[in-house]
Amino acid sequence: MTAPGFLGHLRCPRCGAAAPESLAFAGCPVCAGEGMAVNLRPAYRLEAGPLPVTPSEPGIFRYRRLLPFSTADRPISLGEGGTPLLPLRRLGAELGVPRLLLKDESRNPTWSYKDRLAAVAVSKAAADGAKTVVVSTTGNHGAAVAAYAAAAGLDCVALTLTSVPATMRTLMQAYGARVFAYETGPERWTVMAAAVAEHGWVPMSGFRDPPIGSNPYGVDGYKTIAYELWQELGEVPDVVVMPAAYGDGLAGVHRGFADLVALGLAASVPRMVAVDPFGAYAAALAATGAPPPRVPAGPSVSFSVATPVATQQGVEALRQSGGTAVAEPSDDDVLTMQLRLAAQEGLYAEASSVLPLLGARQLADSGWLRPHELVVAVSTSTGLKDVGTTTARLPEPETLPADLASLDRALARVDGRSAP
Repeated sequence: MTAPGFLGHLRCPRCGAAAPESLAFAGCPVCAGEGMAVNLRPAYRLEAGPLPVTPSEPGIFRYRRLLPFSTADRPISLGEGGTPLLPLRRLGAELGVPRLLLKDESRNPTWSYKDRLAAVAVSKAAADGAKTVVVSTTGNHGAAVAAYAAAAGLDCVALTLTSVPATMRTLMQAYGARVFAYETGPERWTVMAAAVAEHGWVPMSGFRDPPIGSNPYGVDGYKTIAYELWQELGEVPDVVVMPAAYGDGLAGVHRGFADLVALGLAASVPRMVAVDPFGAYAAALAATGAPPPRVPAGPSVSFSVATPVATQQGVEALRQSGGTAVAEPSDDDVLTMQLRLAAQEGLYAEASSVLPLLGARQLADSGWLRPHELVVAVSTSTGLKDVGTTTARLPEPETLPADLASLDRALARVDGRSAP
Protein backbone atom coordinates (compact mmCIF):
# COMPACT_ATOMS: atom_id res chain seq x y z
CA MET A 1 0.00 0.00 0.00
CA THR A 2 1.32 3.44 -0.96
CA ALA A 3 1.14 6.05 1.78
CA PRO A 4 -1.07 9.11 1.13
CA GLY A 5 0.81 12.30 0.40
CA PHE A 6 1.08 15.64 -1.39
CA LEU A 7 2.22 15.26 -5.00
CA GLY A 8 4.05 18.60 -5.20
CA HIS A 9 1.71 20.27 -7.68
CA LEU A 10 -1.81 21.67 -7.92
CA ARG A 11 -4.76 20.88 -10.12
CA CYS A 12 -7.79 22.78 -11.38
CA PRO A 13 -11.03 21.21 -10.12
CA ARG A 14 -12.97 22.55 -13.12
CA CYS A 15 -10.86 21.67 -16.16
CA GLY A 16 -8.42 19.20 -14.57
CA ALA A 17 -5.27 21.00 -15.72
CA ALA A 18 -2.17 20.50 -13.58
CA ALA A 19 -0.26 23.56 -12.38
CA PRO A 20 3.18 23.95 -10.78
CA GLU A 21 3.51 25.45 -7.32
CA SER A 22 4.86 28.64 -8.89
CA LEU A 23 1.30 29.34 -10.13
CA ALA A 24 -0.43 28.41 -6.88
CA PHE A 25 -1.98 31.79 -6.13
CA ALA A 26 -3.11 33.06 -9.53
CA GLY A 27 -5.93 30.63 -10.18
CA CYS A 28 -6.27 28.37 -13.18
CA PRO A 29 -4.92 30.13 -16.30
CA VAL A 30 -6.88 27.84 -18.63
CA CYS A 31 -10.20 28.66 -16.99
CA ALA A 32 -9.29 32.34 -16.77
CA GLY A 33 -8.99 32.31 -20.56
CA GLU A 34 -12.58 31.06 -20.67
CA GLY A 35 -13.83 33.82 -18.40
CA MET A 36 -13.99 31.64 -15.25
CA ALA A 37 -12.19 32.52 -12.02
CA VAL A 38 -11.18 29.19 -10.46
CA ASN A 39 -8.92 28.50 -7.48
CA LEU A 40 -6.42 25.68 -7.80
CA ARG A 41 -6.12 22.91 -5.22
CA PRO A 42 -3.18 20.79 -4.03
CA ALA A 43 -3.04 17.30 -5.55
CA TYR A 44 -2.60 14.19 -3.40
CA ARG A 45 -1.97 10.49 -3.75
CA LEU A 46 -4.91 8.71 -2.08
CA GLU A 47 -6.00 5.07 -1.98
CA ALA A 48 -8.11 2.95 0.35
CA GLY A 49 -6.70 2.61 3.84
CA PRO A 50 -6.97 4.00 7.39
CA LEU A 51 -7.05 7.70 8.13
CA PRO A 52 -3.35 8.64 8.41
CA VAL A 53 -2.86 10.22 11.82
CA THR A 54 0.48 11.05 13.43
CA PRO A 55 -0.29 11.69 17.12
CA SER A 56 3.17 13.12 17.79
CA GLU A 57 2.54 16.09 15.47
CA PRO A 58 1.02 19.26 16.97
CA GLY A 59 -2.50 20.56 16.30
CA ILE A 60 -3.99 19.80 12.93
CA PHE A 61 -0.61 18.57 11.71
CA ARG A 62 -1.48 15.15 13.09
CA TYR A 63 -3.13 14.89 9.65
CA ARG A 64 -0.06 16.21 7.83
CA ARG A 65 0.02 13.37 5.29
CA LEU A 66 -3.25 14.78 3.95
CA LEU A 67 -1.90 18.34 3.94
CA PRO A 68 0.39 19.98 1.33
CA PHE A 69 3.78 19.31 2.92
CA SER A 70 6.91 17.28 2.34
CA THR A 71 8.29 15.17 5.15
CA ALA A 72 11.01 17.79 5.78
CA ASP A 73 8.67 20.76 6.23
CA ARG A 74 8.36 22.04 9.80
CA PRO A 75 4.81 22.77 10.97
CA ILE A 76 3.96 26.07 12.65
CA SER A 77 1.31 25.21 15.19
CA LEU A 78 -0.34 27.02 18.08
CA GLY A 79 -2.41 23.98 19.07
CA GLU A 80 -5.26 24.61 16.63
CA GLY A 81 -7.97 22.03 15.93
CA GLY A 82 -9.57 19.46 18.17
CA THR A 83 -12.50 21.81 18.80
CA PRO A 84 -15.58 20.51 20.62
CA LEU A 85 -18.70 19.16 18.94
CA LEU A 86 -21.65 20.13 21.12
CA PRO A 87 -25.29 19.01 20.99
CA LEU A 88 -27.82 21.86 20.85
CA ARG A 89 -30.67 19.89 22.42
CA ARG A 90 -33.01 22.70 23.44
CA LEU A 91 -32.28 25.08 20.59
CA GLY A 92 -32.23 22.32 18.00
CA ALA A 93 -35.66 21.10 19.07
CA GLU A 94 -37.02 24.65 18.85
CA LEU A 95 -35.55 25.12 15.37
CA GLY A 96 -37.05 21.85 14.12
CA VAL A 97 -33.63 20.17 13.91
CA PRO A 98 -33.60 17.74 16.86
CA ARG A 99 -30.24 16.18 15.95
CA LEU A 100 -28.37 19.49 15.69
CA LEU A 101 -24.70 19.67 16.71
CA LEU A 102 -22.43 22.71 16.80
CA LYS A 103 -18.74 22.53 15.93
CA ASP A 104 -17.37 25.33 18.11
CA GLU A 105 -14.41 26.76 16.22
CA SER A 106 -14.08 29.66 18.66
CA ARG A 107 -11.89 27.33 20.75
CA ASN A 108 -8.95 27.77 18.35
CA PRO A 109 -5.93 29.88 19.43
CA THR A 110 -7.16 33.17 17.92
CA TRP A 111 -10.79 32.20 18.49
CA SER A 112 -11.81 31.40 14.91
CA TYR A 113 -11.59 28.61 12.36
CA LYS A 114 -9.21 30.78 10.31
CA ASP A 115 -6.42 29.34 12.48
CA ARG A 116 -6.67 26.10 10.49
CA LEU A 117 -6.07 27.97 7.24
CA ALA A 118 -3.32 30.14 8.72
CA ALA A 119 -1.46 27.19 10.26
CA VAL A 120 -1.17 25.47 6.89
CA ALA A 121 -0.62 28.57 4.72
CA VAL A 122 2.01 30.10 7.00
CA SER A 123 3.79 26.76 7.49
CA LYS A 124 3.96 26.33 3.72
CA ALA A 125 5.22 29.88 3.21
CA ALA A 126 7.91 29.41 5.87
CA ALA A 127 8.98 26.07 4.37
CA ASP A 128 9.31 27.76 0.99
CA GLY A 129 11.59 30.48 2.41
CA ALA A 130 9.15 33.39 2.55
CA LYS A 131 10.04 36.50 4.53
CA THR A 132 6.72 38.40 4.41
CA VAL A 133 3.11 37.31 4.18
CA VAL A 134 0.22 39.58 3.23
CA VAL A 135 -3.49 39.21 3.89
CA SER A 136 -6.64 41.05 2.86
CA THR A 137 -9.03 40.74 5.78
CA THR A 138 -12.08 41.88 7.71
CA GLY A 139 -10.50 40.62 10.93
CA ASN A 140 -10.52 36.91 11.76
CA HIS A 141 -8.33 35.96 8.82
CA GLY A 142 -5.87 38.73 9.59
CA ALA A 143 -5.65 37.92 13.29
CA ALA A 144 -4.97 34.25 12.54
CA VAL A 145 -2.32 34.97 9.91
CA ALA A 146 -0.64 37.57 12.13
CA ALA A 147 -0.43 35.13 15.05
CA TYR A 148 1.01 32.29 12.98
CA ALA A 149 3.40 34.63 11.17
CA ALA A 150 4.65 35.75 14.59
CA ALA A 151 5.18 32.12 15.61
CA ALA A 152 7.06 31.48 12.36
CA GLY A 153 9.22 34.62 12.59
CA LEU A 154 7.73 36.11 9.42
CA ASP A 155 6.68 39.68 8.75
CA CYS A 156 2.95 40.19 8.25
CA VAL A 157 1.14 42.98 6.42
CA ALA A 158 -2.64 43.12 6.87
CA LEU A 159 -4.85 45.16 4.54
CA THR A 160 -8.25 45.72 6.12
CA LEU A 161 -11.30 47.97 5.82
CA THR A 162 -12.01 51.19 7.67
CA SER A 163 -15.35 49.69 8.76
CA VAL A 164 -14.05 46.67 10.71
CA PRO A 165 -14.52 46.66 14.50
CA ALA A 166 -11.67 48.07 16.59
CA THR A 167 -11.22 44.72 18.33
CA MET A 168 -10.33 43.09 15.02
CA ARG A 169 -7.67 45.72 14.27
CA THR A 170 -6.31 45.46 17.80
CA LEU A 171 -5.86 41.70 17.53
CA MET A 172 -3.93 41.97 14.28
CA GLN A 173 -1.68 44.70 15.64
CA ALA A 174 -1.14 42.90 18.95
CA TYR A 175 0.16 39.88 17.04
CA GLY A 176 2.67 42.14 15.31
CA ALA A 177 1.04 42.76 11.95
CA ARG A 178 1.45 46.08 10.21
CA VAL A 179 -2.17 47.02 9.55
CA PHE A 180 -3.46 49.44 6.91
CA ALA A 181 -7.09 50.29 6.14
CA TYR A 182 -8.91 50.96 2.86
CA GLU A 183 -12.41 52.12 2.06
CA THR A 184 -13.33 49.19 -0.23
CA GLY A 185 -12.37 45.59 -0.88
CA PRO A 186 -11.21 46.15 -4.48
CA GLU A 187 -8.77 48.83 -3.29
CA ARG A 188 -7.13 46.30 -0.94
CA TRP A 189 -6.94 43.68 -3.67
CA THR A 190 -5.30 46.02 -6.16
CA VAL A 191 -2.56 46.96 -3.69
CA MET A 192 -2.13 43.36 -2.55
CA ALA A 193 -1.78 42.07 -6.12
CA ALA A 194 0.94 44.64 -6.76
CA ALA A 195 2.78 43.66 -3.56
CA VAL A 196 2.66 39.96 -4.45
CA ALA A 197 3.97 40.66 -7.95
CA GLU A 198 6.61 43.28 -7.13
CA HIS A 199 7.74 42.40 -3.60
CA GLY A 200 7.29 38.64 -3.70
CA TRP A 201 5.09 38.66 -0.59
CA VAL A 202 3.17 35.42 -0.13
CA PRO A 203 -0.62 35.91 -0.19
CA MET A 204 -2.57 34.35 2.65
CA SER A 205 -5.96 35.40 1.27
CA GLY A 206 -7.55 36.03 -2.08
CA PHE A 207 -6.77 39.21 -3.97
CA ARG A 208 -8.54 38.64 -7.30
CA ASP A 209 -11.69 40.26 -8.60
CA PRO A 210 -13.85 38.33 -9.30
CA PRO A 211 -12.71 36.33 -6.27
CA ILE A 212 -11.39 32.78 -6.45
CA GLY A 213 -10.79 32.14 -2.74
CA SER A 214 -7.75 32.18 -0.49
CA ASN A 215 -4.28 30.65 -0.55
CA PRO A 216 -5.07 27.12 -1.84
CA TYR A 217 -2.69 25.44 0.61
CA GLY A 218 -4.46 27.17 3.48
CA VAL A 219 -7.89 26.11 2.21
CA ASP A 220 -6.80 22.51 2.78
CA GLY A 221 -6.41 23.30 6.48
CA TYR A 222 -10.20 23.20 6.68
CA LYS A 223 -10.17 19.56 5.58
CA THR A 224 -9.25 18.72 9.16
CA ILE A 225 -12.75 19.74 10.33
CA ALA A 226 -14.14 16.85 8.29
CA TYR A 227 -11.60 14.41 9.70
CA GLU A 228 -12.43 15.46 13.27
CA LEU A 229 -16.17 15.13 12.69
CA TRP A 230 -15.75 11.64 11.25
CA GLN A 231 -13.53 10.54 14.11
CA GLU A 232 -15.83 11.87 16.81
CA LEU A 233 -19.10 10.70 15.28
CA GLY A 234 -17.85 7.41 13.83
CA GLU A 235 -19.63 8.41 10.63
CA VAL A 236 -20.17 11.44 8.45
CA PRO A 237 -23.13 13.67 9.30
CA ASP A 238 -26.03 13.97 6.90
CA VAL A 239 -25.67 17.74 6.52
CA VAL A 240 -23.01 20.35 7.31
CA VAL A 241 -24.12 24.01 7.39
CA MET A 242 -21.55 26.81 7.17
CA PRO A 243 -21.39 30.58 6.78
CA ALA A 244 -19.83 31.33 3.41
CA ALA A 245 -18.08 34.29 1.84
CA TYR A 246 -15.50 33.16 -0.70
CA GLY A 247 -16.09 29.50 0.02
CA ASP A 248 -12.75 28.58 1.62
CA GLY A 249 -14.25 26.73 4.57
CA LEU A 250 -17.03 25.25 2.47
CA ALA A 251 -14.59 23.92 -0.14
CA GLY A 252 -12.04 22.71 2.39
CA VAL A 253 -14.52 20.79 4.55
CA HIS A 254 -16.05 19.21 1.44
CA ARG A 255 -12.57 18.14 0.27
CA GLY A 256 -11.93 16.56 3.65
CA PHE A 257 -15.05 14.42 3.38
CA ALA A 258 -14.09 13.53 -0.21
CA ASP A 259 -10.74 12.30 1.15
CA LEU A 260 -12.62 10.01 3.55
CA VAL A 261 -14.56 8.57 0.62
CA ALA A 262 -11.33 8.07 -1.36
CA LEU A 263 -9.78 6.31 1.64
CA GLY A 264 -12.79 3.98 1.78
CA LEU A 265 -13.83 5.27 5.20
CA ALA A 266 -17.13 6.84 4.14
CA ALA A 267 -19.67 5.93 1.49
CA SER A 268 -20.61 9.51 0.67
CA VAL A 269 -20.07 13.13 1.64
CA PRO A 270 -22.59 15.17 3.65
CA ARG A 271 -24.85 17.60 1.88
CA MET A 272 -23.14 20.96 2.26
CA VAL A 273 -25.14 24.13 2.92
CA ALA A 274 -23.92 27.71 2.48
CA VAL A 275 -25.54 30.60 4.33
CA ASP A 276 -24.71 34.22 3.50
CA PRO A 277 -26.57 37.48 4.11
CA PHE A 278 -27.53 38.48 0.58
CA GLY A 279 -28.02 35.20 -1.27
CA ALA A 280 -24.87 35.10 -3.40
CA TYR A 281 -24.67 31.31 -3.22
CA ALA A 282 -28.38 30.77 -3.82
CA ALA A 283 -28.09 32.97 -6.91
CA ALA A 284 -25.04 31.05 -8.12
CA LEU A 285 -26.83 27.72 -7.76
CA ALA A 286 -29.77 29.07 -9.73
CA ALA A 287 -27.50 30.26 -12.56
CA THR A 288 -26.46 27.83 -15.29
CA GLY A 289 -23.19 27.75 -17.17
CA ALA A 290 -22.07 31.31 -16.42
CA PRO A 291 -19.70 32.71 -13.78
CA PRO A 292 -21.50 33.29 -10.46
CA PRO A 293 -23.65 36.41 -10.72
CA ARG A 294 -23.32 39.39 -8.42
CA VAL A 295 -26.19 40.19 -6.08
CA PRO A 296 -27.08 43.49 -4.40
CA ALA A 297 -25.24 43.76 -1.07
CA GLY A 298 -24.75 46.32 1.64
CA PRO A 299 -23.84 46.73 5.31
CA SER A 300 -24.48 43.72 7.52
CA VAL A 301 -23.74 42.63 11.08
CA SER A 302 -22.52 39.45 9.36
CA PHE A 303 -19.88 41.60 7.67
CA SER A 304 -17.24 38.87 7.47
CA VAL A 305 -19.37 36.88 4.99
CA ALA A 306 -21.39 39.68 3.37
CA THR A 307 -20.24 38.84 -0.14
CA PRO A 308 -21.98 40.02 -3.31
CA VAL A 309 -20.60 37.08 -5.31
CA ALA A 310 -19.96 33.38 -4.73
CA THR A 311 -16.82 31.55 -5.81
CA GLN A 312 -16.53 28.57 -8.09
CA GLN A 313 -14.90 26.51 -5.32
CA GLY A 314 -17.83 27.12 -2.98
CA VAL A 315 -20.50 26.47 -5.59
CA GLU A 316 -18.72 23.26 -6.62
CA ALA A 317 -18.86 21.98 -3.01
CA LEU A 318 -22.62 22.60 -2.92
CA ARG A 319 -23.35 21.01 -6.28
CA GLN A 320 -21.11 17.97 -5.86
CA SER A 321 -22.56 17.20 -2.44
CA GLY A 322 -26.20 17.68 -3.41
CA GLY A 323 -26.35 20.65 -1.07
CA THR A 324 -28.05 24.01 -1.20
CA ALA A 325 -27.75 27.65 -0.09
CA VAL A 326 -29.96 30.11 1.76
CA ALA A 327 -29.83 33.82 2.47
CA GLU A 328 -30.36 35.52 5.82
CA PRO A 329 -30.28 39.30 5.31
CA SER A 330 -32.01 40.32 8.56
CA ASP A 331 -29.61 41.84 11.09
CA ASP A 332 -32.38 41.66 13.67
CA ASP A 333 -32.81 37.91 13.21
CA VAL A 334 -29.06 37.36 13.33
CA LEU A 335 -28.58 39.29 16.58
CA THR A 336 -31.64 37.69 18.14
CA MET A 337 -30.23 34.26 17.35
CA GLN A 338 -26.83 35.29 18.71
CA LEU A 339 -28.37 36.11 22.10
CA ARG A 340 -30.62 33.06 21.98
CA LEU A 341 -27.66 30.73 21.44
CA ALA A 342 -25.76 32.39 24.28
CA ALA A 343 -28.66 32.40 26.75
CA GLN A 344 -29.95 28.89 25.97
CA GLU A 345 -26.77 26.95 25.22
CA GLY A 346 -23.98 29.00 26.82
CA LEU A 347 -22.23 29.77 23.52
CA TYR A 348 -21.43 33.35 22.47
CA ALA A 349 -20.76 33.30 18.73
CA GLU A 350 -19.90 36.03 16.26
CA ALA A 351 -22.88 37.29 14.24
CA SER A 352 -21.71 35.52 11.09
CA SER A 353 -21.31 32.31 13.06
CA VAL A 354 -25.01 32.01 13.91
CA LEU A 355 -26.02 32.11 10.24
CA PRO A 356 -25.90 28.28 10.07
CA LEU A 357 -28.55 28.09 12.80
CA LEU A 358 -30.84 30.46 10.92
CA GLY A 359 -30.17 28.55 7.72
CA ALA A 360 -30.98 25.25 9.41
CA ARG A 361 -34.28 26.69 10.67
CA GLN A 362 -35.21 27.81 7.14
CA LEU A 363 -34.39 24.40 5.70
CA ALA A 364 -36.28 22.55 8.42
CA ASP A 365 -39.33 24.74 7.84
CA SER A 366 -39.19 24.01 4.09
CA GLY A 367 -38.78 20.25 4.61
CA TRP A 368 -35.33 20.15 2.99
CA LEU A 369 -33.95 19.03 6.36
CA ARG A 370 -35.71 16.02 7.86
CA PRO A 371 -36.07 15.45 11.61
CA HIS A 372 -34.04 12.23 11.67
CA GLU A 373 -30.99 13.78 9.99
CA LEU A 374 -27.74 14.49 11.82
CA VAL A 375 -26.87 18.13 11.16
CA VAL A 376 -23.63 19.92 12.06
CA ALA A 377 -23.55 23.72 12.18
CA VAL A 378 -20.01 25.11 12.04
CA SER A 379 -19.73 28.15 14.29
CA THR A 380 -16.64 29.90 12.98
CA SER A 381 -15.74 32.58 15.54
CA THR A 382 -16.48 34.12 18.94
CA GLY A 383 -18.79 37.04 19.66
CA LEU A 384 -15.94 38.64 21.59
CA LYS A 385 -14.55 39.86 18.26
CA ASP A 386 -17.41 42.38 17.94
CA VAL A 387 -18.82 43.00 21.42
CA GLY A 388 -20.05 46.48 20.53
CA THR A 389 -22.71 45.16 18.15
CA THR A 390 -24.10 42.86 20.84
CA THR A 391 -23.90 45.55 23.52
CA ALA A 392 -26.16 47.82 21.48
CA ARG A 393 -28.92 45.19 21.82
CA LEU A 394 -28.67 44.89 25.59
CA PRO A 395 -29.96 47.14 28.43
CA GLU A 396 -27.56 49.13 30.58
CA PRO A 397 -27.18 47.38 33.97
CA GLU A 398 -28.99 49.23 36.75
CA THR A 399 -26.90 50.56 39.64
CA LEU A 400 -28.53 49.60 42.95
CA PRO A 401 -28.23 50.43 46.67
CA ALA A 402 -26.51 47.71 48.71
CA ASP A 403 -29.57 45.96 50.14
CA LEU A 404 -31.53 42.86 49.13
CA ALA A 405 -34.89 44.63 48.93
CA SER A 406 -33.54 46.88 46.17
CA LEU A 407 -32.29 43.84 44.26
CA ASP A 408 -35.66 42.11 44.65
CA ARG A 409 -37.51 45.18 43.34
CA ALA A 410 -35.11 45.45 40.38
CA LEU A 411 -35.57 41.77 39.54
CA ALA A 412 -39.32 42.22 39.68
CA ARG A 413 -39.11 45.13 37.24
CA VAL A 414 -36.95 43.11 34.85
CA ASP A 415 -39.13 39.99 35.13
CA GLY A 416 -42.43 41.86 35.10
CA ARG A 417 -43.66 40.45 38.41
CA SER A 418 -44.31 41.62 41.95
CA ALA A 419 -41.39 41.86 44.36
CA PRO A 420 -41.36 39.31 47.23
